[in-house]
Amino acid sequence: MAYIAKDYTKLIGMEGFGQTLLNNHFTLYQGYVTNTNKLTDILAAMLKEGKTATPEYAELKRRFGFEFNGMRLHEYYFDNLGGKTALDKSGALAKKLAAAFGSYDAWEQDFKATGAMRGIGWVVLYQDDVTGALFNQWINEHEVGHPAGCRPLLVMDVFEHAFMIDYGLKRADYIAAFLKNINWKAVESRVK
Repeated sequence: MAYIAKDYTKLIGMEGFGQTLLNNHFTLYQGYVTNTNKLTDILAAMLKEGKTATPEYAELKRRFGFEFNGMRLHEYYFDNLGGKTALDKSGALAKKLAAAFGSYDAWEQDFKATGAMRGIGWVVLYQDDVTGALFNQWINEHEVGHPAGCRPLLVMDVFEHAFMIDYGLKRADYIAAFLKNINWKAVESRVK
């Protein structure tokens, strides 16, 4: 089954995100979808041909995680954008954030601080499927650093392509724009 890129053009016009930046980002995402499909096909053919004990198979297996997670993280990211309303402070997610961090404001401070760290990558608010605990995590490359057994609730891209066209080196301004555009209903739908 081939993966199909989702259409996120509804995000064009979102405050704080220029059309050029978004169109470039959508194109990058499409590349991850395309490469995930290519690798799926190549690996299936190699398996069928009995070429699994080769260095090429091993490297393509490793590369698959990068391409697949690049695709999926962008889907989480775009899906949790486009919101126009603040988080319902009496809702389940707000209560979980307050329990985990002491308050919504403390969670937001930690999320911003994580996103402002030097480097490229992602910031993900995770929920531990075992304990239900919430925590913010820095992910450097797509396939490295994801805590096992944890569900991504909110995903923010902090690779330069996500903000440089509109914000240059002002990552904090991008993070502020991101936080203003969170689709909290999408985030809340991911909570268990």
